[in-house]
Amino acid sequence: MSRVLLLQGNQAVVEGAIAAGVKFYGGYPITPSTEIAEQLAARLPQVGGKFMQTEDEIAGLGTAIGASMGGKKAMTATSGPGFSLKQEMLGLACTAEIPVVIVDVQRVGPATGQPTSPAQGEVMMTRWGTHGDHWVIVVSPSSVPECFWLTIRAVNLAEKYRVPVIILMDEVIGHMREKIELPDDYSTVETVDRIRPTCRPEEYLAYGATEDNLVPAMADYGSGYRWHVTGLIHDETGFPKGTPAGTVNALNRLHDKIYKNLDDIVTFENYKLDDAEFAVLSFGGAARTAYEAVDMARAEGIKAGFFRPITIWPFPEKEVKELAGKVKGILVHELNYGQYVLEVERVVAGKCPVTLYGKYDNESATPQELLAEIKKAMGR
Repeated sequence: MSRVLLLQGNQAVVEGAIAAGVKFYGGYPITPSTEIAEQLAARLPQVGGKFMQTEDEIAGLGTAIGASMGGKKAMTATSGPGFSLKQEMLGLACTAEIPVVIVDVQRVGPATGQPTSPAQGEVMMTRWGTHGDHWVIVVSPSSVPECFWLTIRAVNLAEKYRVPVIILMDEVIGHMREKIELPDDYSTVETVDRIRPTCRPEEYLAYGATEDNLVPAMADYGSGYRWHVTGLIHDETGFPKGTPAGTVNALNRLHDKIYKNLDDIVTFENYKLDDAEFAVLSFGGAARTAYEAVDMARAEGIKAGFFRPITIWPFPEKEVKELAGKVKGILVHELNYGQYVLEVERVVAGKCPVTLYGKYDNESATPQELLAEIKKAMGR
């Protein structure tokens, strides 16, 4: 059985978190993500969870990391200025392999920017915001129902791969209301729990991975297992090991546990691409315009199609390469000055022309505006 509701995207994220088994939220309210904190403050106590409003955004992610180390599924939410502050803690979660979910509801920037206007200016920041070589998973919903299901998926991926997962939204997706059908019983939702050790405590290696299983078992703090957590490069014991070989081994495993599982991690949507001669590539809130623009183009005899990355990092390299080999051109539409287009250009590598339609004026594009850009890119 299910129930039909009219929810904001932010509210759908909350319900997705509850369905996925999240039991801790630490964060600091910031527009346009505040509803996530407000709703979880009410919902988490109902399911035996804890909500903590911290003194700042850094502590928000820090407390979520601590709760995760204690064995709880944990998350935080923020927007651009707060996401900037979280970067040091994000790096710690990456190197210490702490599963945690971070929701970033983007707004216009930089700095304070326009708090109530949509943007996609943190695309590259989600990938490279914290320093050093690191790997994260980033998903980007384009509808309210997808906010629910992608939040569940984000929690599952974080637990499965012991990695921070970022849900990259924007003000439009966070604040818009849509019809959504939710399960009456969240126990029917498929969830994933981290692998926990089965060995004796004295035999436990916190980062003891193997070739066949690159994701080590993670013990709950307080469960009788002892392990060392550090932001330093470390060996299988968790203690620092700064040798050249130790550094190479540690970074290679952090990379390989993600990139050897791309078929499981990377998701996308194809829309009318079977016979397309020209493709639009867009994601998140910007993608909502593309469906109608493609339909309008088809009505005028233009064989257009649409490719939507749902997992935006890791980049869907294989799929974009295949797309570039089929079409005569790709138009990348994003709500920024041009970020994701750089990765598209790198992967396409000249197989077909790549054009940017970047919009950064506080408003989403209309289908008519996007159609005009399709025609312009095609030389019509």
